[in-house]
Amino acid sequence: MSRIGDEAGDIASAASSRRHEHYVHKVGKPPKQRLVDEISHTFKETFFHDDPLRPFKDQPKSKMLLLGAQAVFPILEWGRRYKLSMLKGDIIAGLTIASLCIPQDIGYAKLANLDPQYGLYSSFVPPLIYAMMGSSRDIAIGPVAVVSLLLGSMLRAEIDPKLHKDDYERLAFTATFFAGITQFVLGFFRLGFLIDFLSHAAIVGFMGGAAITISLQQLKGLLGIKSARFTKKTDIVSVMRSVWTNANHGWNWQTIVIGVSFLAFLLTAKFIGKKKRKLFWVPAIAPLISVVLSTFFVFITHAEDDGVEIVRHIEKGINPSSLHRIFFSGTYLAKGFKIGAVAGLVALTEAVAIGRTFAAMKDYHLDGNKEMVALGSMNIIGSMTSCYVATGSFSRSAVNYMAGCKTAMSNIVMSMVVLLTLFLITPLFKYTPNAILASIIISAVVGLLDYEAMLLIWKIDKFDFVACMGAFFGVVFIGVEMGLLIAVAISLAKILLQVTRPRIAILGKVPRTSVYRNIQQYPEATKISGLVIVRVDSAIYFSNSNYVRERILRILEDEEEIEKQKIHHLIIDMSPVTDIDTSGIHSMEDLHKALKKRDIELVLANPGQAVLDKLHASDFAEAVGDERIFLGVADAISTLVPKMQP
Repeated sequence: MSRIGDEAGDIASAASSRRHEHYVHKVGKPPKQRLVDEISHTFKETFFHDDPLRPFKDQPKSKMLLLGAQAVFPILEWGRRYKLSMLKGDIIAGLTIASLCIPQDIGYAKLANLDPQYGLYSSFVPPLIYAMMGSSRDIAIGPVAVVSLLLGSMLRAEIDPKLHKDDYERLAFTATFFAGITQFVLGFFRLGFLIDFLSHAAIVGFMGGAAITISLQQLKGLLGIKSARFTKKTDIVSVMRSVWTNANHGWNWQTIVIGVSFLAFLLTAKFIGKKKRKLFWVPAIAPLISVVLSTFFVFITHAEDDGVEIVRHIEKGINPSSLHRIFFSGTYLAKGFKIGAVAGLVALTEAVAIGRTFAAMKDYHLDGNKEMVALGSMNIIGSMTSCYVATGSFSRSAVNYMAGCKTAMSNIVMSMVVLLTLFLITPLFKYTPNAILASIIISAVVGLLDYEAMLLIWKIDKFDFVACMGAFFGVVFIGVEMGLLIAVAISLAKILLQVTRPRIAILGKVPRTSVYRNIQQYPEATKISGLVIVRVDSAIYFSNSNYVRERILRILEDEEEIEKQKIHHLIIDMSPVTDIDTSGIHSMEDLHKALKKRDIELVLANPGQAVLDKLHASDFAEAVGDERIFLGVADAISTLVPKMQP
């Protein structure tokens, strides 16, 4: 009876052992990919990740032709299903943004050191082109403060707008032409990912700095200082010095009263619109009301005789052709290309960010590359019709969205209102005081100083905050171009730092699981005696391969000192290692040799297909041994730990 009981116990024990036996899947050599397939896949993922040709598959030629036309001109797609019920929302939105854009355009043209009519021209032709070619339903097109300031600053560094007005305007059209070419080329060749090198933090800092700079520039108009006495520089020190040196004789009290009064009115209207979303039309119509009231006040009091600066003259009529004024040769050709490329990239970054924001809010897809082609086309055509660089305006797009726009038809409505203004109303702007334009610009750019976003960046990522502040102080204390350069430089520095110094984590076993995680994130995770498990959180390239090897060896030394015992195995979790190059493999080979000298076995866990392919191609997998490459860390532990036990 006792013998039967013993046999039953042995059988139960064996069954239990089989139940708890851990199955270890062998990691074999992955199927070899053809070189052509590999190159094709990489090319497709880089330039055609969204598979833009999918709608054309298995379609008859006539349908493909229609789809092709709709891809270039989205108006053919949404125009076919446009309903009369949509028109009401688009007309209301178009009229609302027109009331906002007309006074803003006159002020923004002054920021670019151009005559007021050029701002209005840029809100007539470009929105029409965009309405036909753009895919965003909400973006409102026209001149914007930041691009106007950047363009004006870079153009003035080459040509004095007062002494050589004609050449200055020609260079502005040339820069606009090349801004459009830059945008079109990036979209056509699907290189839109290049604008992502300017990080969100850098953009927030740059925009905030630009808001301060633009506001300081408006002190000239707000205080009534004559242009000849005011500095041409944009940094805060030069501007404030110029303001205070003109305090005794340069300020005009009537101008200050007009400017400050209406600035208070505009900011109050903005505050009301922000607090009560249903009253979005209040801040939208406030600039036009300010222009009408201030113009009437100056007209009846003849305040211009007391030193109040006024607009005086705006050209009447539709945009004249400017194709013959673009520099296609000579010394200004290269300068126009440089200025246009910079302004075009900044305009593109702003427009795509705005378009994606509102597309996400309304849950529709926005093709970034199509947007670039549309923006580029409108600026190329705009440069030939006396326009300067236009892009998406956040303030106007927000108003457009809240006013209930349904399609890009709202841009067409706005464009028609601007056309009527150019034909009928421009003479009425003669007595509009410059102070009111300064007030409108200041109230418009206040929103660009996003201190809440800056605080959030500080909480999330300190290095991002450095990029943000670098761009901000660069614009404020040095200049717009230098601030932009600092923003790009810090963004690239962050990428390089993350690539060259990847995180390498020490892993431990999370209690009551078979999961291995970073011991800093999970302090309760336990290490296994005689083993060190590390995870490399990056691809291993020439730029970081030496660092990875040296860091791992240093971890081993530190662990041996802490644990006071010999390390027998090093397990590298390669799950996050998306790729490895020749330098990376050489570095792994050097690490393997160094470990052999210390009598430590190298074990690899979960290398991806691309990595495993290269490990086998270089014979490194054979040097490590197939039995030392596992599907995961748990498999490696279940295999190694029993062998380590006496």
